Amino acid sequence: MNSPTVRKVDMIIVGAGFAGLYQLHRARGLGLSVQLLEAGDGVGGTWFWNRYPGARCDVESLDYSYSFSEELQQEWNWSERYAPQAEILRYINHVADRFDLRKDIQFNTRVASASFDDASTRWTVVTQAGERFECQYLIMATGCLSIPQPPKFKGLESFKGQWYHSANWPREGVDFSGKRVGLIGTGSSGVQMTPVIAEQAAHLTVFQRTANFSVPAQNEPLTEATLAHVKAHYAERRALGREAVTGQYLSANDKSALEVNDEERLKEFEFRWRGAGGGFRMLRAFNDLMRNPVANKYAGDFVRGKIRATVKDPVKADILCPRPDLPFGTKRLCVDTNYYETFNRDNVGLVDVKAHPITEITPTGLRTTQGHHELDAIVFATGFDAMTGALLAIDIRGSGGQSLREKWAAGPRTYLGVSIAGFPNMFIIAGPGSPSVLSNVVHSIETHVDWITNFLERSRVQGTQRIEADLAHEDQWVDHVNEAANQTLYPVGNSWYLGANMPGKPRVFMPYVAGVPAYRRIIEGVAEKNYEGFMQA
Repeated sequence: MNSPTVRKVDMIIVGAGFAGLYQLHRARGLGLSVQLLEAGDGVGGTWFWNRYPGARCDVESLDYSYSFSEELQQEWNWSERYAPQAEILRYINHVADRFDLRKDIQFNTRVASASFDDASTRWTVVTQAGERFECQYLIMATGCLSIPQPPKFKGLESFKGQWYHSANWPREGVDFSGKRVGLIGTGSSGVQMTPVIAEQAAHLTVFQRTANFSVPAQNEPLTEATLAHVKAHYAERRALGREAVTGQYLSANDKSALEVNDEERLKEFEFRWRGAGGGFRMLRAFNDLMRNPVANKYAGDFVRGKIRATVKDPVKADILCPRPDLPFGTKRLCVDTNYYETFNRDNVGLVDVKAHPITEITPTGLRTTQGHHELDAIVFATGFDAMTGALLAIDIRGSGGQSLREKWAAGPRTYLGVSIAGFPNMFIIAGPGSPSVLSNVVHSIETHVDWITNFLERSRVQGTQRIEADLAHEDQWVDHVNEAANQTLYPVGNSWYLGANMPGKPRVFMPYVAGVPAYRRIIEGVAEKNYEGFMQA
């Protein structure tokens, strides 16, 4: 029996989203032979899979885009302040075509395992179809929100209608006209879907377990004058973003919420809620919202007041108001268009499943402890196994056969969010322990890819065959990430940032909260010190 053919390249990249495409582009610049493996049949990553109604970015389009090519910045015209999914996907496809990236991408290929051989200092990557690849460098560009949490409800298989998950939406779309629809989940996906489905369905019932804070996007078309101005000053805009805590310039207020009077505080919140503000600008209203419980309560109370002023039914308004012990912004802040207004429609209902849990899916609908809801379709917006799910879905084994699943059994451990002790020549883009989901992730992706590429370029010049994070430095970094998180209110939110949405997942705060500028200075300092914390041979 013949052994399966092994394709040998310098680098394997897993994932064809923003991270994988840019890493492919930069690796080519080093003259490396590269193979990118992608599970889907097209590029786009999260924007390929998430096609649900109302899907759009919650970072402004002019910032949620590549900065590495001035020509690309100048030639692409975004239509809206917050681009919809289809437009972002067109942009990513444009990038793939413009830089001729597809020739090194193999689609419809899901990686099953990756194992490191200490003798050859090379990785063997095996796909679910049994194909085998061998490489020196393994780059995991698998994304932070790419493994959906599947619906786990008793009786789902008996449902006679259609059901859908936000992260695996039919490419042809779904027509809800005349149907009674149930929507389970009110995170970002659910909040974006609700107004759109409500406009089409005969009736929509939203099943909410935990109320989260949502702020208006204040989305609007981008005029030719706005685009021309931004393009003339893109360098300055990107520079401001580099020095902003989230990698996106949002005109932060450097005052404490406690050092101003009630009138000034309210004026600042109103400014950031309305047309001149919108979106994540609310988090920058004062400099201590995410650190000081009193300052945070001011913001939370302001938003609760907006909810009660918008939603006419006081019972619905009460359900939609986040509980008093949930600090504002500590769960992923939702950014919406007419979310709360939608609950004023006659065809929209709301069920508090914290008070009245879902007991089962029936052939004709859904039952809670309060009663039965007749439904023709069910939409699940139940979230993701965030940050670690895509990596742990692959059987990754490092030096000496060590399993990543075993190493991360108590939570993810990385050095700088890019490397893992015991897993040589493997790098993660925007992984746990980096700003990633708390930042403009495209900016963070470019930061990581540039840093990794520079490291590899230097290593190849020096003849280095093996690069591995030192365990002691990894331990120090994990401690630092935890210390930074504990200086904020984020851990109180008990969100998917800690894995709290996944039963049995270790409760570890995964992203780095100290901000993009602080993080960049750290990794640049590591590079200046001969990549301190890495063993190189």
